[in-house]
Amino acid sequence: MAQRVKKKCRRRRSSPLHRLGRLCYGVLVALSVCVVVLFCAYKLMAKEPEIAAVPTPTPPPPGVSAQPGSALERKPYTYTFLLVAKDQVGSNADTMIVCTYDTVNQTVGMVSIPRDTLVKSGKLNAVYQKGIETLRDTVSDLLGIPIDFYVGVNMDGFRELVDELGGIEFDVPVHMAYDDFVQGLSIHYEPGLQHLDGQDVLNVARCRKNSDGEGTYPNNIYDTYPDADIGRTRTQQQLIATILKKALSNPQKLNRYVEIFLEYVNTNLEFGEMLWFAQPALGFHFETGMTSATLTGNGNTYYPGWGKYCYQLYPEETLETVNTLLNPYTQDLTLEDMNVFQYQ
Repeated sequence: MAQRVKKKCRRRRSSPLHRLGRLCYGVLVALSVCVVVLFCAYKLMAKEPEIAAVPTPTPPPPGVSAQPGSALERKPYTYTFLLVAKDQVGSNADTMIVCTYDTVNQTVGMVSIPRDTLVKSGKLNAVYQKGIETLRDTVSDLLGIPIDFYVGVNMDGFRELVDELGGIEFDVPVHMAYDDFVQGLSIHYEPGLQHLDGQDVLNVARCRKNSDGEGTYPNNIYDTYPDADIGRTRTQQQLIATILKKALSNPQKLNRYVEIFLEYVNTNLEFGEMLWFAQPALGFHFETGMTSATLTGNGNTYYPGWGKYCYQLYPEETLETVNTLLNPYTQDLTLEDMNVFQYQ
């Protein structure tokens, strides 16, 4: 009887290409699981933002009856923000910007309010001493629109965010040369495109005056910009747009952005609302979607009791800017909806 020859089954070695394919497949499966988990977490934690109430109209003078008006209707998924940065020396607001974000049409209107803007109590920037909520309510009353969210920026956080991004490329618009040994300031930049780190960005954003004029102090001090503080607000808007654009181009740093935001920013935005805004913001196109302006007025208005000149807004121009860039309603506002203070 013939003996059966037992054959040993040899395990065929897989080729390097086959092993690489299996590794890639495993990585894809793991990434898919992570994406699903993160998506589910986002859906569970993201919260649709709540809008603010319509500002209460200014009561008419005694003997004048209120005019009935149609109810104002909000545009869907359109939100308003007040961005505030504190003066690093005093307790006033140094920068005040109102933004309206239409998440449906992917547009952002950004309007700077000059720090010396005249309101009934005096200069608007001094209202910040009473708290950011009071400043928000004052701005809302001034412009006739609800302010859904306020964002008070701490300069340390602003600097850390820029450094986290590795700095930005920015075209400095004017010659800047200001030294103040009391404040520890030394700001020196020449016009042109250059790389700015976090401290550089703060310096450029703050610079309003130059100190390298002829003579001695205070005769050597002059405005950095030909249009004074209006020019500075324009530069601040451009800085913010540049920083946001670079931040959104690096979505992998989202967790770090949130950490910086929570640590250094005073806001009424809830964490879930921040997550909700993250999704539409990642698809935003700055070149076509963002428009900015500064409220115009007379910067040589003397207001008794302050001993200084204030910035008195032009009502008609303010109305046009608000309706064009900030109005969150489906219909245009009128001057009666606003409260642009005029000192006679």
